[in-house]
Amino acid sequence: MGVLALQGDVEEHVAAMRRALGRRGEVVVVKRAEQLGELRALVIPGGESTTIGLLMQKYGIDRAILEAELSIFGTCAGAVLLAEVIEGYEEQFSLRLMDMAVARNAFGRQRESFEAELSIPVLGEKPFPGVFIRAPVITRVWGRAEVLAEHEGRVVLARQGRYLACSFHPELTGDRRLHRYFLEEVVE
Repeated sequence: MGVLALQGDVEEHVAAMRRALGRRGEVVVVKRAEQLGELRALVIPGGESTTIGLLMQKYGIDRAILEAELSIFGTCAGAVLLAEVIEGYEEQFSLRLMDMAVARNAFGRQRESFEAELSIPVLGEKPFPGVFIRAPVITRVWGRAEVLAEHEGRVVLARQGRYLACSFHPELTGDRRLHRYFLEEVVE
């Protein structure tokens, strides 16, 4: 299990994954393309999607991700980087791995950040604490992508096979259910 460490909520995801994994494995902080060959799964954390994408390309991490056929959990900016289409930013780099379109900062800028309880049926009946910071929204899904959760009628969590994308920051909560779901249900 690895966490991409180019920019964003790296340490928070490392800590969350360590707690979710327990003694079942280790978490690798990924800074180089060659590290990906050893992994089965990768988290692409929140941060600034343009910056992360440019750094992925500069260091060849984009190609290494595609060649490694990893299970990937993208949160916030990571979800943007998984999308086939970035609305209004069609020229921006993305891995184009999920049949979905996203709109960056759709819930507002930094000052409009908020928390909301989310109903995520795959995690059980207990609401999940969603932390939205300059959050994107998944505007459309098609093909093999499926919606797992919405907030006020807007898609905030989707899955397509070995890929999981969410608009919010699960690593900033004490709730590890979404990280465990990724490890137990998405990682192939």
